[in-house]
Amino acid sequence: MIVVTGGAGFIGSAVVAALNAAGEKNIVIVDNLEDSSKWKNLVSLQYRHYLHKSQFLAALATPELKGVKTIVHMGACSSTTETDGDYLMANNYAYTRMLTEFALEKNIRLIYASSAATYGGIEKGFDDDDAVSLTLKPINRYGYSKQFFDEVAIANGWQKHIAGLKFFNVYGPNEYHKADMSSVVYKAFNQIGENGFLKLFKSHRPDYADGEQKRDFVYIKDCADVIMQLIAKPQVNGIFNLGSGGARSWNDLAAAVFAAMGAEKKIEYIEMPSNLVGSYQYFTEANMTKLAAAGIQLKKTSLEDGVYDYVQNYMIPGYLKLQDKRSL
Repeated sequence: MIVVTGGAGFIGSAVVAALNAAGEKNIVIVDNLEDSSKWKNLVSLQYRHYLHKSQFLAALATPELKGVKTIVHMGACSSTTETDGDYLMANNYAYTRMLTEFALEKNIRLIYASSAATYGGIEKGFDDDDAVSLTLKPINRYGYSKQFFDEVAIANGWQKHIAGLKFFNVYGPNEYHKADMSSVVYKAFNQIGENGFLKLFKSHRPDYADGEQKRDFVYIKDCADVIMQLIAKPQVNGIFNLGSGGARSWNDLAAAVFAAMGAEKKIEYIEMPSNLVGSYQYFTEANMTKLAAAGIQLKKTSLEDGVYDYVQNYMIPGYLKLQDKRSL
């Protein structure tokens, strides 16, 4: 039996889909649906049981979940703009800590989501060595809640028995419910569809032209593939970066979206909000050597191929269905 927390969410649902594709259906999904539209991500998935996140920790000690072999813990508050620090620490630190202690006690394989937000304002290095991880200074509450668990895990030696993943800029299907936290690929598709052009932030640094700020964009299917390998290889443990390993510019991403939509490239560069100017990252790039050295094979879907697959096979069909409903 495999448990996927956050199983109705963006990354969690992709993991369940990958498990289903591999023939695995003995899955328990843990989430908090509330009034979110992410319940739609569950419709095409095959799983045995669903639990609300508030019931999960207690249920782990019952005979019902006695056969759990692996927990993929993707459930957390993923909003980088969340201002309730207590909520973030309860969801991203305390919950993860309780789950980790239980998994270690019961010898259950645990894979959990950290975040590249732990790196804070640095714009070079992005080294996932444990010694470096202990020196990081996140610049928002979300990043700190993730960083603090990583620090506790390293201090207690837990990272030698569990696997953590510092996700960089993930994009792909099933992220529609994330609103402001959805990827720029998703936002760009909708902007271009509605207006015929895309807005990108101007640069406030002379060493970067407008739109040439760079991020490490990684396709969700590549992330799910890594998690599937970690499930199959419980001997691979540690806290690892998970990105493409290559930084690309916002202009590159925009060009890929326009091309996938078959639309003429039209970009409008707008002023960056004043609250972002001093904390905006101009470059991120995951150092992927540690994960590769641990024996995990890294699929590297190019930005162009990933965006094309996402737009052509998921975004456009969904958009056409919405248009059909509106015409009724």
